[in-house]
Amino acid sequence: MLKELYTAALGMQTQQTRLEVISNNMANASSSGFKRASVFERNLIDARANFYNVPGQAEQNDPPSGSYYDFSNGAYDETGSQLDVAIDGKGFFVLQDEAGANYLTRSGHFKLSTDGTIEAMDGKMLMGESGPIRVAKEILESDGTSSPSSLNMKIDEHGDVAVNGSHVGTLKIASIANPNSLEQISNQNFIATDQTEMNFLPQEQISLRQGWIENSNVNIINEMVSMIELQRMYEAGSKVIQTNDSTLDYSIKLGKYY
Repeated sequence: MLKELYTAALGMQTQQTRLEVISNNMANASSSGFKRASVFERNLIDARANFYNVPGQAEQNDPPSGSYYDFSNGAYDETGSQLDVAIDGKGFFVLQDEAGANYLTRSGHFKLSTDGTIEAMDGKMLMGESGPIRVAKEILESDGTSSPSSLNMKIDEHGDVAVNGSHVGTLKIASIANPNSLEQISNQNFIATDQTEMNFLPQEQISLRQGWIENSNVNIINEMVSMIELQRMYEAGSKVIQTNDSTLDYSIKLGKYY
């Protein structure tokens, strides 16, 4: 009977993980470049191995589940902004923080910093083939303002960036052979791991859309349906535990020696 309790609890932990993942998907349904996460149960051998744990020492990592990401493209929306760029096909923008760490993202919603650097909304620099994409001070001051709306910025389909007719860099687009080897460190950013096979696309293979943004690939209706199903499964597991607990309690009472 203790095994039945443990089996039900193990199943509930897995369903709870799946509910948390779905909740995060729904919360980021409107985040540009967000990639839907999902959970799968590992094979039965892994599940069977959990029954050899010491009784009463079920660990958080015991549930036979793991997560993966759906890297299919989201829908594209035209924004008209010069600093919005969408990747049409595979690939990732490369970002870099002040410490020199690299990040990968599909979110092409950028801004222009006061020093002319093109940045993601969280301040990470957009990287080109020769370093961060930066508009020279002379170009910024040519019309007396650094407002993006006053600059004529062109990003062609192959990644060349020009401002007021002057070339300022070429975007670096990373190609990942095994995307699910990436580690997600925020809702829109990933980092490479030791298992990641990363290359950079040659210019002729890059396909970009300036003035467009890639939305999340989350289907909110499907996520809601999945959440309802999981809640029912979780409630069923809870009922199994309550029933077995009541039966065990009754058995203990019957076995008491007076």
